[in-house]
Amino acid sequence: MSSINHFSSRKDFEIILDIVPSHTRVLDLGCGDGLLLKTLREEKQVQGIGVEISQDKIIRSVGNNVPVIHEDLNNGLSAFKDKSFDYVILSQTLQAVERPDILVSEILRVGKYGVISFINMGFLHSRLQIMFGGRMPETEELPFPWYNSPNIHLATIRDFRDLCRSKSARIVSEIPVEKGFMASLLPNIFASTCVFVIADIEK
Repeated sequence: MSSINHFSSRKDFEIILDIVPSHTRVLDLGCGDGLLLKTLREEKQVQGIGVEISQDKIIRSVGNNVPVIHEDLNNGLSAFKDKSFDYVILSQTLQAVERPDILVSEILRVGKYGVISFINMGFLHSRLQIMFGGRMPETEELPFPWYNSPNIHLATIRDFRDLCRSKSARIVSEIPVEKGFMASLLPNIFASTCVFVIADIEK
């Protein structure tokens, strides 16, 4: 089954599937139901393991034949040794952790590359809702009201670039989920979600 059929509601999953090479070691942080890692294992033959805090999602991951560790990402990644994975994935979870800056440092410690997707608060639709509605935006990517949202650290693409610089992280690639010239030219305005590949600055 193709990744498009698998990931109809998650365009960033399709991009991540293309990014991760075959036969690599992968850690999927906040792996949810394990669908991304399951597909990577089946289509790319990766050696993968997930990390998830939700007991219900862990059960679903196991049902997808994905090995998963029950852990809170806010506690860091001390269970994993330095550079023990080729790729560490964090898909649309960065904005839900208490200290995104610390988690980015841990991703760079544990993995040779980090693959991070997140919702872009600089997206035009969000800007317009704030400008004309005067309220926090609710979009397809941000379906929760502000008072009942798991997203506690929303940021823009420019914010994330600044974070990478502060952590001496090299941005290997930056891929907006939207296709087209404008999203490529001005992703901070025209991309609802973006996928970054990062590595240590010296790599």
